Amino acid sequence: MGRGHMPIGRRELAKQAKRERIMTAARELFAEHGVTRVTTQQIAHRADVAIGTLYLYASTKAELLIMVHNEKFAAAIDVGLADANAAVGQGVLEPVVALIRPVVECLREHIENGRTYLHELVFGDPAEPYRQAGLALAGRLEDGISGLLTRDEYIGAADAATLARVITAIIHISTTATVHLHRSDEVVLADIRDQIHTTLAPHHRAA
Repeated sequence: MGRGHMPIGRRELAKQAKRERIMTAARELFAEHGVTRVTTQQIAHRADVAIGTLYLYASTKAELLIMVHNEKFAAAIDVGLADANAAVGQGVLEPVVALIRPVVECLREHIENGRTYLHELVFGDPAEPYRQAGLALAGRLEDGISGLLTRDEYIGAADAATLARVITAIIHISTTATVHLHRSDEVVLADIRDQIHTTLAPHHRAA
């Protein structure tokens, strides 16, 4: 026999199929009604699995939301990184804004869900596997911002890492604060852009 990958057994295929049905059901119900108005029983019913089976994949509704949003968050970061690379040569501010634009749009696509997702990542148990994955994605976003900032001749690597954390904090507040909820994505992004510009300005003035 060759040394190729071992074929996936029927049991594993069945588990993957159930997980995908649960993910699809959770994604649809959260989008339709918002996380606070959806129950795990509703998700199990739409996925056509027993509630006990659902709990084998995620023990709480919060974990289901994180599972769903991790996929969306990852896709938004991928798009943002590609857009940022396309904007290289336009200074440092524009690539950073290009990177965070799809992330902000993702988090605000359904504002209640996005706010809850960020809250769960920040205040939930960091040892929980789905939160670990979400925090790793947040770290990837932060690293992407830091990498763009180091292309500025006036910003060193250490400062870039610190500034990236500041910028991710700006994103967090701007996408979750109640006072911003009724603003459009473009208004929120313009405000974030102004805050980033102000944050970076002292480095250029000092230089």
